[in-house]
Amino acid sequence: MGASGHPPRSLSEQAYEALRQRIVTLVLAPNAVVDEAQLQRELGLGRTPIREALKRLELERLITIIPRRGIFVTPINLTDLQRLYEVRVNLEGLAAELAAQRGTAVHWQEMALILDQAAGLDTFSAAQLIAIDEGCHRIIYQAADNQFLQQTLTALFPLSLRLWHVALAKLGDKKDSIIEYQHIVEHQAILAALQAGDAPAAADLMRRHVAAYQQYIENIILGKSAQLQAA
Repeated sequence: MGASGHPPRSLSEQAYEALRQRIVTLVLAPNAVVDEAQLQRELGLGRTPIREALKRLELERLITIIPRRGIFVTPINLTDLQRLYEVRVNLEGLAAELAAQRGTAVHWQEMALILDQAAGLDTFSAAQLIAIDEGCHRIIYQAADNQFLQQTLTALFPLSLRLWHVALAKLGDKKDSIIEYQHIVEHQAILAALQAGDAPAAADLMRRHVAAYQQYIENIILGKSAQLQAA
């Protein structure tokens, strides 16, 4: 066990997490060539863990491996965004519904702690808002207690994060504190429904939350007014 009480990460897991982070945050941009030898040097890892990580990233549609041509970061387009969110909006709603039925007080205490920490901030960096969002969703996936649903949503979430980073890049230095505040408020409302065991309300709030943010990101990418509709 590591110092944190968790088992140490394998080399392939380390490679996967490092590569995933680079792709999601656009350090490796869409359509960029992925150089295995360069990654080995930069990460200080051997060929096998890099290869294992790349296979996993290919399954998650973050990279494309083309025989005899190379490895490329998967491109992003508006159709992919729409298709991704039409799946997520329903699966995230299902996860919230199951979590309301199966989740425990421990789950909701953990989620409340994340949101309480957010409440103490006057403003958020992009990284902080992303961490809050990802933390809340992952707790809900765990509370849903369905390994197939959890695996699917865990694989889809990085694709959504990459789109979020595309939107953030287009916003540049612009910040929208109203959007930040509303994002937290929506999670607080979802948490209240989960704590009450109100599965229909939790599912509805989650679907509206995901759909509204999809529209927000789409508007930014298209250069439209980036306004997040209230859930």
